[in-house]
This record gives sequence, C-alpha cells and structure tokens, in this order.
Amino acid sequence: MLLKSLKFLSLAGFSCAVSAAAASSGTLLRGSTLKNVSVLQAVSQVQPGEIVVIGEEHGQAGSQAGQLEILRALRARGLKVSVGMEFLEYPQQALTDAFRAGQLSETDFLRQVQWGSIPFDFYKDQVLFPEASEGGRTVALNIPRAVTSQVAKKGLDSLSPEQAQLLPPGLTRGNDRYFARFKDAVGGHLPDAAAAERYFMAQSVWDETMAWTALASVQQDPSQVLVIIVGEFHVQYGGGLPDRLRARGAAKVWTFSEVNLTGLTHEESREALSPSELDGPRADFLWIFKD
Repeated sequence: MLLKSLKFLSLAGFSCAVSAAAASSGTLLRGSTLKNVSVLQAVSQVQPGEIVVIGEEHGQAGSQAGQLEILRALRARGLKVSVGMEFLEYPQQALTDAFRAGQLSETDFLRQVQWGSIPFDFYKDQVLFPEASEGGRTVALNIPRAVTSQVAKKGLDSLSPEQAQLLPPGLTRGNDRYFARFKDAVGGHLPDAAAAERYFMAQSVWDETMAWTALASVQQDPSQVLVIIVGEFHVQYGGGLPDRLRARGAAKVWTFSEVNLTGLTHEESREALSPSELDGPRADFLWIFKD
C-alpha cells in the first residue's frame, strides 16, 4: 500500500523539495516517504562501529556539498569519522597515509595513485576530512583496476596468480536483482550474455573488495564511523555494496543516494526517487540537487 500511495504524493510537497534542491546546494529526503529531513536528523541514530555509504554522482559539486554536510553533521555529534574512498586502491594505503600526513605532495600523490580524469578538487576535502589526532583515517578501499578490467574482459579464471591474490576472501557474485538492474544500466553496450556475466562479475569484485576492506577498517577500530564515498549505482536499492557489507557482518549500514535532477521533468524526478515496487527505496536517504 505504501508503494502505491507514493505514486500519488502531494504534488505541492514534492515540488517544494525539487525547487529547494534547485535553489540551494541540495536537499535531503527520506527514501521511504520522500519527506524532507535535515542532515542532522538523518544521522541522529548513527553509532560508532557503523558504516554510512554515500552513493554519488561522480565529479559533481552538488554531490560534494552533500558529502561534506553529512561528514560535518556526524562530527557535530561528537563521532570519530573516517572516510573510505572508492577511487583509491587498497595497495595504495601507505601513499594515502603519507599524503594526509604531509609527507607526499598532492602532485606526487595523484601521480603515484594514477588518479583519473575527474578533478581531485571534488574529493580533496573529503580525503582530508578525518582528524588524524582523533584516530580518523582515509581508507583506500578498492582493488587495482587492472584486476577488474581483466575479469571484465576474460573472466576470473584468466587472472594471474599475482592478481588472484588481491581478490577478497569469500568472493561471491552479486544478487540477481542487482544483476537485472546492471543489465538494464549497460543496455546494449555488451555483445552477449557471457560478456554481461563477466562485466557483472567485475562489478561484484569491486563491491566485495570495498566491503572487505571497509569491514577490516571498522573491526580494527570500532570506535569510528566509516563513511564510504562510492558511485551511486553501487548503492541503489541496497543491492551492491550495502548488500556485501551486511553479508560480511556489518553491524549497521546507512545508505544515502545523491541524485542530480538536472534536465529531468517533474514526473521523471518522481520516478527516479520513488521506491521501486520490486526493490523498495533507492536508499535510506536521498540527497537531491541540480547543477
């Protein structure tokens, strides 16, 4: 009944939320009801040892604004905050620590981690946010790109022994609903079903690795709250990274999806944000913004 009623949300209330997103850096909605909620309210129940996953639109100022608001709200509650980064590979942890400690220049850091084309300015404040004096860390979460690229092209069995050693223990394929959404997302860009399976296995390796490294960090220091910044598809409907975190024993996972409504009609915005009849809410909370 809730899902059906959400299709007929008050147009005035929803329009106000979308207008607020356009007029400011963004606004926050509860994922199950699409009702406005403050960032402080959204993080009010988060406890040490728990994980907050923020699914972002890569390289967007509106996404960065939402991430920093969430991080600051957690700190305002007196919590020790660490940040986990999808864009950093876990063998690069020492480089990440050296950069944060001022032992490595930004230029050298970006060169050595082979930072991609998205400007680092969208992520620098998040990487530097944790207070080292409090024990906060920035955690490099991901597996080297060469591994997922090889899996996508030729499958898990094609990995070299050295590459296979980098895989997380207990690796499993993502669930079927996640796979269905993945196939919808890639559309006709893959040639056949076998390619879809390989590329989804690469996606699963990505999720499993981040879940494994994130849980290791939290288990090492359960007094922290770990905030993971990752692409939004990994978070949507809980089927990717949140599912893997829970499967690996995370105490509690809170999810935020950041959604850019630029160019969407009112009806398209409602469709993008409303809970799915098959999968439920897109996330616990939705940070909506426009360019």
